[in-house]
Amino acid sequence: MYGVSQDKFTKKNTIRASDFVLSRFTSQFGNRELDSITTDEVLSFLNQITDGCRQTTKRTRYSPLSSFFNLIKNTVDPSLQNPCTTPILRKLFRPAKIASWTILEKDVVDEIIFRTVKPRNRLMLELMARGGMRIGEVLKLTPKDVEDRRLILRRPKSGRIAETVFIPKKVADRLKEYIKEEEISPEQRIFPITYQGARMAIQKAGKLVGIHLRAHDLRRHAATYASRAGTPIEIVSKVILRHSNLSTTQRYLGRVSDTEAMRWIENLYG
Repeated sequence: MYGVSQDKFTKKNTIRASDFVLSRFTSQFGNRELDSITTDEVLSFLNQITDGCRQTTKRTRYSPLSSFFNLIKNTVDPSLQNPCTTPILRKLFRPAKIASWTILEKDVVDEIIFRTVKPRNRLMLELMARGGMRIGEVLKLTPKDVEDRRLILRRPKSGRIAETVFIPKKVADRLKEYIKEEEISPEQRIFPITYQGARMAIQKAGKLVGIHLRAHDLRRHAATYASRAGTPIEIVSKVILRHSNLSTTQRYLGRVSDTEAMRWIENLYG
């Protein structure tokens, strides 16, 4: 009964969410005329498929249904009223608030790394803070993935076949020396610990300087430090963070204070 064309560049997650919602909507209302479906019925349906979900997921499942009704209204029946656009539904399924993160300054990150004595933990911190790597990517690394200053990520989060991480020469040299000293074979994981073990090591490193440190704080630092050092946003996005679009990258970058804004303007035009 219902069909929605999907642009080939639409994110895979968005396509999956749309398929999930619209297939279930068709199963439940496929024998009904669209103009007979009420807001209360839509609310009941959305509550069924979002029960226990986070606000982000709720919004992701609300949006394709609302877009579907708008598509029919704009292309088939201008008189159709979209039952998803009532104030109560818009409020219940509004976008989740974007979290505000504290961005670590370079001197703090340098101190964290410097004060971490264990070579394994120090390397993990450096790969996240200097290479913008996720904790899961660090833990999956094997020696065969190390190509001088390039690290090859197999089966990355993006769904691509592989991605490349570029790291500074000093970090690359320490990584290769560590592999050699530990006699790690090409197929072995360089850091054979669990996610929980890695997170605990990161939290311990943060306590050395009196902060609550999370793994993703280091990845955000890598992006923000590069951006504030003058690195083009395209390089930060495509090379350091390996994002598919700039809007995702912009959420990683810290807010600019008035003091910093004035300093940059003064540097540019003063």
